[in-house]
Amino acid sequence: NELARRPTLKLTSRAEADATDATLWAGTAHALRVEAVPDLDRVERWLASAANERTLLVASSPGRREVLLEFLKNRGYDAKAIGGWQDFLTDTATLGVAVGELENGLRLPQHAIRLITAAELGMERPRQQARRRRAARDPEAVIRELTDLAVGAPVVHEDYGVGRYRGLVMLPVDAVPTEFLLLEYADGDKLYVPVQSLHLVTRYTGAEADAAPLHKLGTDQWLKARRKAAQRARDVAAELLNVYAQRAARQGMPCARDAESYAAFARAFPFEETDDQLAAIEQVSADLASGRPMDRVVCGDVGFGKTEVALRAAFVAAHAGYQVAVLVPTTLLAQQHHQTFTDRFADWPIQIELLSRFRNSQESRRVIEGLAAGTVDIVIGTHKLLQADVRFKNLGLVIVDEEHRFGVKHKERLRRLRAEVHVLTMTATPIPRTLNMTLGGLRDLSLIATAPADRLSVKTFVGEWSSRGIREAVLRELRRGGQIYFVHNRVETIESTARDLRKLIPETEIRVAHGQMSERELESVMLDFYHRRFSMLVCSTIIESGIDIPTANTMIINRADHLGLAQLHQLRGRVGRSHHQAYAYLIAPPLRALNPDAAKRLEAIAALEELGAGFTLATHDLEIRGAGELLGEEQSGQIQAIGFTMYNDLLARAVQALRAGREPDLEDPFAHGPEIETGAAALIPEEYMPDVHMRLVHYKRIASAATREDLEELQVEMIDRFGSLPPPLKTLFAVTWIKLLAAALGIVKVQAGAKGGVIRFGERAGVDPSALVKLVARAPDVYRLDGPFKLRFTWSSPNDDKRIENLEALLRSLGARAPTTAPAPRMAAV
Repeated sequence: NELARRPTLKLTSRAEADATDATLWAGTAHALRVEAVPDLDRVERWLASAANERTLLVASSPGRREVLLEFLKNRGYDAKAIGGWQDFLTDTATLGVAVGELENGLRLPQHAIRLITAAELGMERPRQQARRRRAARDPEAVIRELTDLAVGAPVVHEDYGVGRYRGLVMLPVDAVPTEFLLLEYADGDKLYVPVQSLHLVTRYTGAEADAAPLHKLGTDQWLKARRKAAQRARDVAAELLNVYAQRAARQGMPCARDAESYAAFARAFPFEETDDQLAAIEQVSADLASGRPMDRVVCGDVGFGKTEVALRAAFVAAHAGYQVAVLVPTTLLAQQHHQTFTDRFADWPIQIELLSRFRNSQESRRVIEGLAAGTVDIVIGTHKLLQADVRFKNLGLVIVDEEHRFGVKHKERLRRLRAEVHVLTMTATPIPRTLNMTLGGLRDLSLIATAPADRLSVKTFVGEWSSRGIREAVLRELRRGGQIYFVHNRVETIESTARDLRKLIPETEIRVAHGQMSERELESVMLDFYHRRFSMLVCSTIIESGIDIPTANTMIINRADHLGLAQLHQLRGRVGRSHHQAYAYLIAPPLRALNPDAAKRLEAIAALEELGAGFTLATHDLEIRGAGELLGEEQSGQIQAIGFTMYNDLLARAVQALRAGREPDLEDPFAHGPEIETGAAALIPEEYMPDVHMRLVHYKRIASAATREDLEELQVEMIDRFGSLPPPLKTLFAVTWIKLLAAALGIVKVQAGAKGGVIRFGERAGVDPSALVKLVARAPDVYRLDGPFKLRFTWSSPNDDKRIENLEALLRSLGARAPTTAPAPRMAAV
């Protein structure tokens, strides 16, 4: 009766089930191996066990319900879509599929009803795990996505070089409507790229869009550029591996953590760690204990918990008997870190000192002597740590905070202090060279992309100076009891700006802070602002790094066009550090009056205001400033000829080949994956997804899918967002799955028509020869070999779905080297 009164199905506890006389299947979902789509054997086993009971299958979303219904329908089950629990009780269907929030299955024996969750069928992960996976950002995927590609933007085709994107066009091919990506090359030449081949197209990064080197079709211009870049990638790969070999040969200082003391230290953290934060902590701990020198970059957005990662690492190193140096860019940040470290280590016998201009010469000399004698365990300092007279007795870990504020020579100076030192770098927006090195594999990367609970993104606005607008923004913040930063980064005019603001907003006290003030005066102003003794601070970018004032939730940045992208993002991170909505106003001349780089920076910072945008902003920095030399000191890169993404692909292939003991062969055409021709319409219909930009993004995501699981997740997402998949889109997914199967078997081309077709194998195909011989021997009238690399077949399958189903079965019969996540035998159904 209780269940019957509920409009939606939501039973998640044993107590709740007991109240309805239900028997929970506790733990069943978590004891089974989880796949991305239903497992046929498991479905049959579950349904057989419920043969005499009405059965309701529960999926977590409408998209997964559609997938499950289609799956059952194609296997002969008479399943019906059910709107909810009440509908199932009044319906006569013996097998229904509904959407609900049930984690585990349950049984109502007195009513002969059984409920089974999609997780128990092996179809989906538990909801929390799925959320964690979606929250994570794959660094390479951030670079590869075409999510903000505009008409006219430069792109790179792996075969034809750099051109400009001109939109999506529909053209008939053998009377079958097909959608193409239109690219324009030098002299107006046009190239039509089928959407199934969109994985060959990437955004061009490495120079300004206007300076992208368009190539001429029908010449060897692109071939030469690619050959030159390939040779360069080979040289860099060899140097990379040499660096790896040197690091592997050096013995680091193993810092194994003591479980009991570490657990006690971790419990003192007043917040709940996010999944990404925990992963970063574990990765850093593993590096410290490995016996090899650590070189890890922790990239996390402002306020996402990088400091706690540093605290845990410092505890492990100090507890193992090594000294820790924390290098920060500003005295204010050094002061705050010193306070944070002192508070967290208050219960431990660890000596923590500060070395910055807030300390007088006598205090600084005492700290330096303590480092040399080994009496100081952790030192937090600015560039003073890099002075020649600073010596460590037993330095084990260097933590570099806000890495973009330091040059290469600064960090190498710390490395030279001890060759085996562990290095942990923390940044919100990695500089292009660091991003390049992490993606190239030279440095390890931990990405913290999950926002803390209750954190809101900072609303960001770009506009011209408006006295009325500034006054309204300030008064709005004052009325809700908050504080305001006004950033003016010209010290010579900051006092006059403060006077003008006092006239404009006489309702509040306004004070000034900048880097040319005396240490004591600056410290006094910042402490007064922290303790809310005044409400508006006119300051330079000295507050950029690390100052944590939860009540300051409005920031106005004057002449934001003069600041870099990382600076703007860091400054914006000073507000919004509580559960209140924060605002950032960027004041600049009209965009048309700015130089192109400044305009791009402002557009990027305004467009990417969501939580966790720091890494994406770094990729925009790649475009604006250039990718940077991997092993050199230059920050603006030389990878303009072929684009950063393709250069990185070449580099990865070269590293892989050299590690395997082979000479890299990078001048051959790229490994495109096989060509698939089925004669069926495979596209996203315009009426299903009218927005051209949205279609392009989804074409790219489908073409770039690497596993069956990726395709399955994407289908579920599209059904949830746009509705049931139309037939041409189902065919597109089916053809993409066929391509993954063929690629795993080393097949280079598949042509399948209504009366048959041909399969062409590569020289290193993974087809099982005995399976191929048996296939031809069993049905010589259907299959025949045409030379060593070609299989011809004849059949009668005028229906598109049947043709794709037969083609998939044929590929599966040729060998066992299919993608590991491939479960069910039919893709077109989904």
